[in-house]
Amino acid sequence: VQLQASGGGLVQAGGSLRLSCAASGRSFSRYNMGWFRQAPGKERQFVAGISRNGGGTYYADSVKGRFTISRDNDEKTVHLQMNSLKPEDTAVYYCAAGLSPGYAEYLYAYWGQGTQVTVSS
Repeated sequence: VQLQASGGGLVQAGGSLRLSCAASGRSFSRYNMGWFRQAPGKERQFVAGISRNGGGTYYADSVKGRFTISRDNDEKTVHLQMNSLKPEDTAVYYCAAGLSPGYAEYLYAYWGQGTQVTVSS
């Protein structure tokens, strides 16, 4: 599966952005999907994940209550709604697909190219 992330941009603290990840190829619904982010000088970290049918979602503590992950298997897309953004949310955001759910990068075999999110104070 190939993934294309979009929707990043520059936003003021307290604002919102909605990231999208479009998948091509077959069997999108076989994959658990995740969002990760990498800030300058830092390791990539898990942000949010969603199960194959969308029935299960899980989040990093740092974004819980502010971010919402969702998916549309018919449209082969996954979204990350980000509200109440903070400067520390500034990072390149990546979508990823894997056959097993979880927080670890190694569980995700397919990655999109990343989209930049910048939150100004």
